Amino acid sequence: MESKKVTVPDVARMKAAGERITMVTAYDFAFARLLDEAGVDLLLVGDSLGMVVQGLSTTIPVTLDEIVYHTRMVARGRQRALVVGDLPFGSYQTSPEQAVDSAVRLVKDGGAEAVKLEGGVRMARAIEAIAATDVPVMGHVGLTPQSVHRIGGHRVQGRRAGERERVLDDARAVQAAGAFAVVLECIPLDLAAEITAELAIPTIGIGAGAHCDGQVLVLHDLIGLSSDWTPRFAKRYAEVGREVVRAAREYVGEVKGGVFPTEAQAFKPAKAVAG
Repeated sequence: MESKKVTVPDVARMKAAGERITMVTAYDFAFARLLDEAGVDLLLVGDSLGMVVQGLSTTIPVTLDEIVYHTRMVARGRQRALVVGDLPFGSYQTSPEQAVDSAVRLVKDGGAEAVKLEGGVRMARAIEAIAATDVPVMGHVGLTPQSVHRIGGHRVQGRRAGERERVLDDARAVQAAGAFAVVLECIPLDLAAEITAELAIPTIGIGAGAHCDGQVLVLHDLIGLSSDWTPRFAKRYAEVGREVVRAAREYVGEVKGGVFPTEAQAFKPAKAVAG
């Protein structure tokens, strides 16, 4: 794959050139290295790690310390991809100053090259403040998982009365505040198409249809590491989880049956030392 380092200006150029942008979540060195080798453009260290790595029911308990830790591993594993770190719930909502402190820490201590935060109009001041420190910011509107309690669950946004204009206003606010791109999550495809056509910055969809400038998927959904259930907007490209179970079962059987290890996996006895 192309080895040229992906930068924030490259993402803008990709939209202008009509080149689709690819983003996948990553949480450790090993998968970051593999995804980078595969040619993924952006690696997102998402707060989704709370659900797919930690086994939580929402992303809300994830801390900034945890995101910094995982971002550091991902940054070590990539050579080409742009690394984007999520700002978790409670790390930026209090004030623009808090948002800047969290973003700077994610860049300095975690090795992120950009940060992502959820919210549109309400978070415009935070986006503007972070961008003013020269930390690139990616927005996130539509379904915002950190707002799960306020919006009443993980459901499609932009269908009900007033929601469509709210999502549009949020996307416009993100761009006006200085974000370099915006994630559109779980919104009707016609609304995503309208936003993508209107905004100068790239849109990256997840459950937003094919008219966005790019797409993002959670790694565990993409390769079948999650449960057998897959969100409607995702596609399983492999069944790595099932292969892990198969391999581990074979290992267990061989150990219990005395088949593994063999001499091929053993070291030769030490040579006797002459007296």
